Amino acid sequence: MVNFNGKIVDDLYCISPKNRGYAYGDALFETIKSVNGKLLFWEDHYFRLMASMRIMRMEIPMNFTMEFLEMQIQKALEAHQLSNRFARVKLQVHRVEGGLYLPKNHTVEFIILAESLESGAYLFKDGYYEIDLFKDYDISPSLLSTLKTNNKAINVVGSIFAQENNLNNCLVLNTNKHVVEALNGNVFLVIGNLIKTPPITEGCLKGIMRKQIMELVKNSQEYQLEEASISAFELQKADEIFITNVITGIQPVTKYRKKEFKFEVSKNLIQKLNDKLGYA
Repeated sequence: MVNFNGKIVDDLYCISPKNRGYAYGDALFETIKSVNGKLLFWEDHYFRLMASMRIMRMEIPMNFTMEFLEMQIQKALEAHQLSNRFARVKLQVHRVEGGLYLPKNHTVEFIILAESLESGAYLFKDGYYEIDLFKDYDISPSLLSTLKTNNKAINVVGSIFAQENNLNNCLVLNTNKHVVEALNGNVFLVIGNLIKTPPITEGCLKGIMRKQIMELVKNSQEYQLEEASISAFELQKADEIFITNVITGIQPVTKYRKKEFKFEVSKNLIQKLNDKLGYA
């Protein structure tokens, strides 16, 4: 069951083959973590969605307030009996049917689905986690590459590549051959007390957890933050590498090619994140 435009319906019947999100990738989405009905970082998700809709020239309905969309998410959680549990929520907004590449109008519809998660707090995962570079295709840095759209071909093909090569994840490059992000989140390098991540101008996703980690680092007395281009060569020099997204929080990398990594900083930041959220 999903929330389709405010109505709980069977997910088999909520869209047609002419849906523009399906046909042209003319859609945006937010992946949100819900803990006992509380939407983590909801304000950040909401404002990113609104900014993305403007960039995509979608018409934002007058009723698309933060309160309205949160109410609709709660309705989807209730439909799955997840209001008092941990859940992953996907809020998708797509332009209504009509037209080919050129839409006939710019009004939108939304779909919200929810599924259960095992934990609310962000858990520290120190198990084996190997990555490599995915070099078959590059990201072209632009404002569009920073959005969470349905155009995720490189993430799909890269994930298949990772599975075929017994990897847990891959890092993708931009057309300048700089490291941009992981297949499912933003990437950070730790070199001494310096924590480095690519700037948005490199083409990386404007991640919600990326923002949280950057704020934690900026407010910390222990570390320094740098937003700067990252070359593949720097990966071998790093003391730690970790990947961030709103569902996992922080995923430490234990191996890149022949280099093995520590994870003390990752562990410390996860503790700081949970402290901030009141999960200590």
